[in-house]
Amino acid sequence: MENSNRTVLVLDAGGTNLVFNVVRNGKISGTPVILPAGSESLDAFIQKLIAGFKTINKQNGSVADAISFCFPGPADYENGIIGDLENMPVFKGGVPLKKILENHFHIPVFINNDGDLFTLGEALGGVLEEMNQKATKPYKNLLGVTLGTGFGGGLVVDNKLFRGDNSAAAEINRMSSLLNRNESVEEVLSIRGIKRLYAEKSGIDITASPEPFELYQIAVGKKPGNRAEAVEAWDVFATVLADAIANAVALTDSNVVIGGGLSGAYPVFLPKTVECLNGYFLGTGGKKIPRLEIKAFNWHDKLQQKEFLKSDYKTIAVPFSDEVVKWNSEKKIAVAVSLLGTSNAVALGAYHFAVNCL
Repeated sequence: MENSNRTVLVLDAGGTNLVFNVVRNGKISGTPVILPAGSESLDAFIQKLIAGFKTINKQNGSVADAISFCFPGPADYENGIIGDLENMPVFKGGVPLKKILENHFHIPVFINNDGDLFTLGEALGGVLEEMNQKATKPYKNLLGVTLGTGFGGGLVVDNKLFRGDNSAAAEINRMSSLLNRNESVEEVLSIRGIKRLYAEKSGIDITASPEPFELYQIAVGKKPGNRAEAVEAWDVFATVLADAIANAVALTDSNVVIGGGLSGAYPVFLPKTVECLNGYFLGTGGKKIPRLEIKAFNWHDKLQQKEFLKSDYKTIAVPFSDEVVKWNSEKKIAVAVSLLGTSNAVALGAYHFAVNCL
């Protein structure tokens, strides 16, 4: 991809800011253009998008080959039509955003959700690429999850983004919570979720609960507070995260990358998450059944990474012949935190998606 000789205008569209950037030959270049997302009308918002792409393209100094960006859903991403958005109420009734921008700029426009592009970026230029540089077998599949205001996901299969038939693949936030099957898992795996867990453990109102970074600092003893309650809150968070990942990985059989603002607290939740992934179900008569058919490893634990990377190929004889075959005797996945940083991964994912389409 670094030798593709393409230039793509990208955008990370959040509820607060619109961050425009340029990716050239697989690398982010220049200074981003940042505009506030809030707009009084749909026309005003679209004009803001056009202005942002015009400005970043002018800074680029050359003609861009495509526009590619993430945008909130629900949406028909393949056709670039945005549905009714809760956090951007100017979008209602179906807005053909792809066609609007193509008519204005006369270059191809591609739209996906942030979880998809994050995962694609990490697969083609981030953590999966790093794993393949060190591993003795190739890995081509990656499940991505993002932990922040909400809980998002993406899936790369055979090094290509898997979108599904309705642009709704890997919507992992629609899983139910281990703590309450009537609730979405997002009620735990989000900023509001970890604040609520700590508030419940400490017997305080959620409005008095510290922000996640402070909760991380309390849990590791870098800031005064109810350390035991903070550790317990993160342990519950980790257990719920493991349940969601295990349910997904049972279908995807893939390595996992975690991004989003809460991923920075991985030292306090990732060890417990991996421990739970390697846990057990109880069968009839108390028989233990592994939670997953594959064994999970913490990529950021040096000993576990070494074990994950160790070759498990064995040579076995083929009966009734002189032949031998190689057998990969252990099934493994690694769980890692974003190598690129979530925003950079999204930008590179947007670039790779556009270049593949072009």
